[in-house]
Amino acid sequence: MAGTMRPSAYVDMAAVEERHWWFAGRRRVLAGCIARLGLRPGAAILEIGSGTGGNLRLLSRFGTVTAVEMNEAARAMTLARHERADIRAGSLPYDLPLGDRKFDLICLFDVLEHVEDDAAALTAVRALLAPGGVLLITVPAYTALFGPHDEALHHKRRYERAGLRAKLTDAGLRVDRLSFINAALLPVAWALRLADKGLRRAQASGTAMPPAPLNALLAGIFGAETLLLPHFDLPFGLSLLALARADD
Repeated sequence: MAGTMRPSAYVDMAAVEERHWWFAGRRRVLAGCIARLGLRPGAAILEIGSGTGGNLRLLSRFGTVTAVEMNEAARAMTLARHERADIRAGSLPYDLPLGDRKFDLICLFDVLEHVEDDAAALTAVRALLAPGGVLLITVPAYTALFGPHDEALHHKRRYERAGLRAKLTDAGLRVDRLSFINAALLPVAWALRLADKGLRRAQASGTAMPPAPLNALLAGIFGAETLLLPHFDLPFGLSLLALARADD
């Protein structure tokens, strides 16, 4: 998985991902999406690029979870938080230590943008899906927003909606849902990101932990999208969310 985050970024992530509005809001949205899938009891779930393990508690509500993470420090942080976690060293697209196992749900949460060959990564993921299995993926949206925040996190790209659909389809996946998320906060984020680019700031604005009341408000705004997504796709947002299945 070329372009992994710098080691200090994992430390920063572990420190804030339980409370920061972006992680908390995204988990609420993801939980709603997974709940609506109707997975079988004990479903086999795989998270690739699991970072410091911030999503494992959520995913374990829906089945038996295996995680793959390339960074040794991140794996150690995961095991410190989840002693019994099944977490393995590996990376996309060609180092997935899973044998011939197949999974009912595979999760890539803001991972694909780190991978040099994202097309090969999606093809590798498709091969791991069980019959009827689902890929749930989130990626940052809008190429025009690429800037200091993405460079600091070693992102290779941001995605347009049509481009992500084409990547999934080319990998032999049938797209069931493709929606923007984090819509309400897009105007503020867009303004901040463009200012960062124009002023050539070394560090992106708006990434630090906000004061508690503001943090709770932002998490609530983002998380409330779980009430909208069962009914329609959001037409804009800071990220894209896709649900896709093997096209058999």
